Amino acid sequence: MDSCNCIEPQWPADELLMKYQYISDFFIALAYFSIPLELIYFVKRSAVFPYRWVLVQFGAFIVLCGATHLINLWTFSMHSRTVIIVLTTAKVLTAAVSCATALMLVHIIPELLSVKTRELFLKNKAAELDREMGMIRTQEETGRHVRMLTHEIRSTLDRQTILKTTLVELGRTLALEECALWMPTRTGLELQLSYTLRHQNPVGFTVPIQLPVINQVFSSNRAVKISPNSPVARLRPLVGKYIPGEVVAVRVPLLHLSNFQINDWPELSTKRYALMVLMLPSDSARQWHVHELELVEVVADQVAVALSHAAILEESMRARDQLVEQNVALDLARREAETAIRARNDFLAVMNHEMRTPMHAIIALSSLLQETELTTEQRLMVETVLKSSNLLATLINDVLDLSRLEDRSLELDLRAFNLHSVFREVTNLIKPIASVKKLFLSLNLAPDLPEYVVGDEKLLMQTILNVAGNAVKFSKEGGISVCVSVAKLESLRDARAPGFSPMPSDNHFYLRVQVKDSGSGISPQDIPKLFNKFADSQSLTSKNSCGKGLGLAISKRFLSLMEGHIWIESEGLGKGCIATFLVKLGIAERPSEPEQLYSHFPGLQVLVMDGNGVSRMVTKGLLVHLGCDVTTVGSSEECLRIVSQKHKVVFADVGISGMDGYEVVSVLQDRFSARHQRPLIVALTANTDRATKDNCLRVGMDGVVLKPISLEKMRSVLSVLLQNGTLRETRY
Repeated sequence: MDSCNCIEPQWPADELLMKYQYISDFFIALAYFSIPLELIYFVKRSAVFPYRWVLVQFGAFIVLCGATHLINLWTFSMHSRTVIIVLTTAKVLTAAVSCATALMLVHIIPELLSVKTRELFLKNKAAELDREMGMIRTQEETGRHVRMLTHEIRSTLDRQTILKTTLVELGRTLALEECALWMPTRTGLELQLSYTLRHQNPVGFTVPIQLPVINQVFSSNRAVKISPNSPVARLRPLVGKYIPGEVVAVRVPLLHLSNFQINDWPELSTKRYALMVLMLPSDSARQWHVHELELVEVVADQVAVALSHAAILEESMRARDQLVEQNVALDLARREAETAIRARNDFLAVMNHEMRTPMHAIIALSSLLQETELTTEQRLMVETVLKSSNLLATLINDVLDLSRLEDRSLELDLRAFNLHSVFREVTNLIKPIASVKKLFLSLNLAPDLPEYVVGDEKLLMQTILNVAGNAVKFSKEGGISVCVSVAKLESLRDARAPGFSPMPSDNHFYLRVQVKDSGSGISPQDIPKLFNKFADSQSLTSKNSCGKGLGLAISKRFLSLMEGHIWIESEGLGKGCIATFLVKLGIAERPSEPEQLYSHFPGLQVLVMDGNGVSRMVTKGLLVHLGCDVTTVGSSEECLRIVSQKHKVVFADVGISGMDGYEVVSVLQDRFSARHQRPLIVALTANTDRATKDNCLRVGMDGVVLKPISLEKMRSVLSVLLQNGTLRETRY
């Protein structure tokens, strides 16, 4: 029996089927290799795919499968027809499905990507918007806290309130366990714990300012996290076991008072800082967020601004208090000075009045005695008494004028006068004294010297008399020469007068007066002392011939008032000295016709009202000698009872007791309504203040005559008064 062979005999593979398998394996491998590439592209384009590792594994599997089919291209062997048909069919189907899948993925992946991209884009945008809204809310919350805290801080300018408010508001806003402020000490070498939120540590504790952690914070303008174990962060007692919270520190710039500038805003010091330390709650996982640190930094800056404002306010209040104290002291000093000035002026006024009254008697009687029959020796004695009395009267004027100069009440009385006559009169005044001391006196007037000028005659005469009289007074032998000329333009600016700035003009010139003596001279170092008021006479007069005292001091003041200057020169002891002064004068025209002065007034009815009996008698003597018919009264009531139309002139003492001279004038003006019926009223007074003169002229008096009065002076007063009906110049 033939054996049965159930296995079909192998037969050669059909060439067409083999070709189909070969082609199918190629396309299967191609599809397997393309699918992973497409998946890799999908994964890269889809940034949010959650299972990338699965796709990687799946891609590897597919690659391996594709590799097996690729290998089959080189491992074909003889199979049975049935197997070949089945394998061929499977491979064809696999190739078709693989290619279809690959082709489908090519079309599907872009659509999947577009859908997923839009969805994920919206999700990402929503998440980003949520984050931004959260940041905005955080910033708004931070801004609200900053504004609230800033408002609380700036609602006061008290340093203590600012710092306490800062700690309280920061502790409430950030939910802090502790907050503290370390302030620099006066030495600047330590930081002192000055304020704490919970008062867990006593204030006053100090740490060195050179600690590394402090230098780290001070070197940065941002909030710095520091170790909870650092000295400045130990803000609560070490009791029990606990985990301290995070701690940050920030510097607070302080305004240093030495940074204040005049007329400028204060500068912030770059070396002085306070230290603010903030601690989160202990035993918590809470950490500092960025917006919280920004809040701390902003608050630190606001505190610095508020503290600077408080420092400025404190400094301004301190300056104001000092200014108030200074003003009070100045006001007190002013009142004391005014009281002293009033007392001085009152004293001088009384002394002036009391001294002029006896001087009036001496000068008047001496001038009357001079008119009698006298021997030569007697006449010389009388002239000496008269001239000396005039010098004494000049000294009285010096004292009063100095007082007026100091309180700036002295004013120039500018008018035209004869300059040559002034120098001749001064020479006549001091010549008797020079003759007694056996000193020769010479006066040299330059040929081009104007005869008539405009200026203050009295002040100029007093200045000349002071300078020349001083030379006579302190010279023991030799002589005194007075040279008068017009100052040349090139000599106005003299190196010996550096502070003098002359201003020449067409209508003015500078008068140069030089007084030279042959006395004992003076040391150069003592020259400035000559112009001091009431200098030590013993120390100066014993060493120089120019003298000292009030004469030169007041002369310098007079010349300054008249835009002039004075200086003294001396080559040394024993060589005499030269006093030179310049004074600005105006140019005046020569009077067309001089006034004719009467020498006698026979039958002139004159009424003299004077409360002082001696003065009344002396004035009457002068008038009687001039031929007047004189009636004297000692009170204003008696004057009003006696005065009548027959009296042509009334000399009235304005300071008389009872009804004063001003009231007498008012009554007389009412009694004699017609101007020609009323007598000429002249004030006869020893008061030299300007108010007396102004009051006399204001009430309607016709002139003012100052005591003392000589015979020549009385003759001049009556002549001018009768010719003009008034005294054009009241400085007699």
